[in-house]
Amino acid sequence: MAETIWINAKLYTGQRVIAGGRMIVTEEGTIRAVGDELLPVPAHARVRDCEGTTMLPGFIDVHVHGGNGFSMMDGTFESLDGMSRYHAGHGTTAFLATTTTASEERIVQALRNAAAHIGKTSGAELAGIHLEGPYLDEKRRGAQDREHLKLPTAAEIEEWCAAADGHIRLVTIAPEIEGGMAAVSQLAGKRITVSAGHSNATYEQIEAAMRAGVSHTTHHFNGMSPLHHREPGLAGAGLLLGGLTTELICDGIHVHPAAVKLMFEMKNPEKICLITDAVGPAGLPDGEYGEVVVASGQITLKHGSSLAGSSLTMLQALKNALRFTGYPLEKLLPSLTSVPARQARLDRQRGTLAPGKQADFLLLTPGLELLSTYVKGKEVYRAGSSA
Repeated sequence: MAETIWINAKLYTGQRVIAGGRMIVTEEGTIRAVGDELLPVPAHARVRDCEGTTMLPGFIDVHVHGGNGFSMMDGTFESLDGMSRYHAGHGTTAFLATTTTASEERIVQALRNAAAHIGKTSGAELAGIHLEGPYLDEKRRGAQDREHLKLPTAAEIEEWCAAADGHIRLVTIAPEIEGGMAAVSQLAGKRITVSAGHSNATYEQIEAAMRAGVSHTTHHFNGMSPLHHREPGLAGAGLLLGGLTTELICDGIHVHPAAVKLMFEMKNPEKICLITDAVGPAGLPDGEYGEVVVASGQITLKHGSSLAGSSLTMLQALKNALRFTGYPLEKLLPSLTSVPARQARLDRQRGTLAPGKQADFLLLTPGLELLSTYVKGKEVYRAGSSA
């Protein structure tokens, strides 16, 4: 089978940076070898010259509801595929389609639809599901629908998992609500990553939740008990407890740039997971879209001032993090690649450019403008193309 060798890249593998980097990709779309100019060109291989452009592992977004007018909760393949193409155009190569709090019927339909189309999208690859709600604390619900918040039961959790056909990889829950700790244990027992979010938990309750199986926090600082000097809350726990990986919406709106820098100073990038939390209207012009309003990149509920998701992309999140922290690219890169892969248990296939992994990668200018996005070695986005 013909292979492709990519040459002359500034190649960020995820562990090191290789000037004049080379990568061999099989016909099946997996990486066979990564190295420098000493890596030989295989006989009969197609040679692709990167001409000094930057090659990065593709970004993995574990918390994304939609984009460009498409939403996971639409419950259709068209919407999943539309959001996959939109986010591929901004550096995402794999994502977890994320639910919102809604009726049981809508959630089940969204789960079944996503499960039926795992790996079938034409842009970024739909790699699993993130169940956000309905087991949330009303005090910290944010834009989540109050009417459909509920307490967890073991039977209903089994129903969600069956509807998703085993593809739920991340669940957001408020562990302090009635039945919350038992739900955490049940989900963790299924090897699902459990995230504390939309939660009013105390610091001590989060410590207990970690013992039950919580290892992640949802859009840190947002929708949670804040840091106070007499009650550190979930916000303080996420900063201090090494067993928690913290999601971060790095748009400068949900979290102040100084708080972004604080988080990176307190936690290693290996414990921070950059996300978009993008919703259906992300990428659309300013205006009203159903119950939300888009204005200057900010998305809020039409009735009230609550933020209702974001219009962020993963590439912009990276650029913002570089600016807010002053860190070099190679230090921040895990927060968009290997960390989300680990948290979603996708790290055997994705997250770094290494032999045996999928050839999910990006080509960018030195100024980090996206040129192309590749999934399994296949180009799914090219700058300037209308396809």
